[in-house]
Amino acid sequence: MTTVETSSTAMEPIYLPGVENNPQPSPYLDLINATRANSQEYWQIWHLLAFRPEMTLHLGRFTHAVMYEPGPIAPSLRELIATYTSSLNQCQFCMRSHAAVTAQLLNDPALVQAVIDDLETAPILDSERAVLRFVRKVTLESCKITREDMQPLYAHGWDDAAIYYAITVSALFNFYNRWINATGVHPVSAESHALHAAKIATRGYVR
Repeated sequence: MTTVETSSTAMEPIYLPGVENNPQPSPYLDLINATRANSQEYWQIWHLLAFRPEMTLHLGRFTHAVMYEPGPIAPSLRELIATYTSSLNQCQFCMRSHAAVTAQLLNDPALVQAVIDDLETAPILDSERAVLRFVRKVTLESCKITREDMQPLYAHGWDDAAIYYAITVSALFNFYNRWINATGVHPVSAESHALHAAKIATRGYVR
């Protein structure tokens, strides 16, 4: 069983010291400096974002639009898709981060953990379960998806716009999960994830 909670431990460097030690002027460098000045935990993903801000500022805007701005899927379900995708990819940082945001939006950490533990028994709507089953195939077997895979989603009332969003959120976090895992970004404490989750839930992802 994969759990969301984690104890606070000293954070090891990421695998790329040339990236970690060369942040460029950007809002992400400001976050790194501010948290270090206050002796707070900070997110190592900020180093990835600060290394080439001319690229990653676009990524931040895209993430904000996909995850936070109005759309055919509620932000809480988008965050749950991000959490579930990350659990399938065993990306601890992303799973814990977005589990915290989902829990903040739903005010129900136990439900989020239940989805991570066993989608089929989790106490969610059948329509949401259908989306997450589809997301599992997007993540693990996207080459096998056919037109027929849309039918269960249509049967639960999802239209093409909603399916487009589900695919886009899952695809985005398949990118993030591989980016994070391959560079060695570590999760922070549950308290730090929760602190940033509260900010994301109310402000979104644009810095």
